[in-house]
Amino acid sequence: MADPVSTIVSAPVSAAVSALGNPSFEGFASIREIGPLGMITLRVKPDVPGLAEALQALGLTLPEMRRIVVGGDRAAGWMGPDEYLLVVPYAEVSAAVARLSDSLKGQHHLVADVSDARAVFRISGAKADQVLRKLCPADLDRLEPGELRRTRAAQVAAAFWHQDDGFTLVCFRSVAGYVMGLLQNAAQPGSELW
Repeated sequence: MADPVSTIVSAPVSAAVSALGNPSFEGFASIREIGPLGMITLRVKPDVPGLAEALQALGLTLPEMRRIVVGGDRAAGWMGPDEYLLVVPYAEVSAAVARLSDSLKGQHHLVADVSDARAVFRISGAKADQVLRKLCPADLDRLEPGELRRTRAAQVAAAFWHQDDGFTLVCFRSVAGYVMGLLQNAAQPGSELW
């Protein structure tokens, strides 16, 4: 009889896939799932010694309250007083988690790879904001460049930020199909707010 542990360990590694297989929709705004995207939750107080240097080593900058700092394919967003969302290329997540853990060793912190627990969508186009206005109880007129907003999209937890010609929205992978449906419905041609 085969040893079950060695069977599990030697099982082939499957390729990373996004929650929905990267569907897209063209309405008055473009909706598309992007990913897989590397995401790390970092729980740590902002004044922990070595934090800024640990992030710099990954090409990231410590964001201020309710802000996100985006640079190319990397971002660091403030999610709470002791919580940050770090976005890195998917292939670099394991190394980034190890590097952060080593850099913050001895300090009170938590580093967790949440890449496969999240779904990420891009809402783009001249009227992209109208999609979010229909779904989120957030005042988009007051959303500043570089601001990250934690909120709800209809009835589920979400976070979004403005970038280039649209918005990036993050939600839990378990509700990805529901959120894609919401975004598609909100972007239907002829349903523009103005």
